[in-house]
Amino acid sequence: MCGRFTREYTWKEVHAFLSVLQSTTGEQLPLSYNVAPTQDSAIARLDEKGQREIVIARWGLIPRWADDPAIGNRMINARSETLAGKPAFRSAYAKRRCLVPISGFYEWQKVAGRKQPWYIHPSRRSIICLAGLWERWDKGGEPIDSFTIITTNANDHIKNLHDRMPVILSPDEFDAWLNPKATQEQLDRLLDPAPPSMLAAHPVSTRVNSPKNSDPSLTRPVEDESTGLFKT
Repeated sequence: MCGRFTREYTWKEVHAFLSVLQSTTGEQLPLSYNVAPTQDSAIARLDEKGQREIVIARWGLIPRWADDPAIGNRMINARSETLAGKPAFRSAYAKRRCLVPISGFYEWQKVAGRKQPWYIHPSRRSIICLAGLWERWDKGGEPIDSFTIITTNANDHIKNLHDRMPVILSPDEFDAWLNPKATQEQLDRLLDPAPPSMLAAHPVSTRVNSPKNSDPSLTRPVEDESTGLFKT
């Protein structure tokens, strides 16, 4: 599962990382250390000319057929194993895939009757991209672009915290993921867990439990009796 993530990059940095030469939206997003479901964040997708663009979308996919956009609150993650069969995700998996640039994400480990949050982040670079799907819902006033994050089985490190993790794509997989002509077989091969060496992790404050909190201290290591799973 992926229930919170961080956005510690500038607009210029994410455009450079994704090889997008110019902004396609006048909006910019501030840094965030605790992006929560229903909040807006950046996604990268192909425009009508087949070029990468970065747009702002709501986290929590709203299927085109939905009557109420509130359904998106339950669609923040999509299991990789069932993408092609689930009515909510089937069409988007075939036609509307995206990249979700983040700096890291949080996971909660069950420890002695409580949940200890951990911050999981790339060990070598400041931005990583998650595999996502997007939709445009237009049954209301203003159309809403929304997205979901695809999850897969956890790798050997993350499984100590949770049995699921988001699908992390390497830069050399971006084009394959966004390719509108990709077959399901080609796409399915991209949905494996990331190598353990790609990520580092450490326990953090339970202040991250509230989406009202969003400051740099949320990602700082804290002492916890359950350490030993990762080196900080």
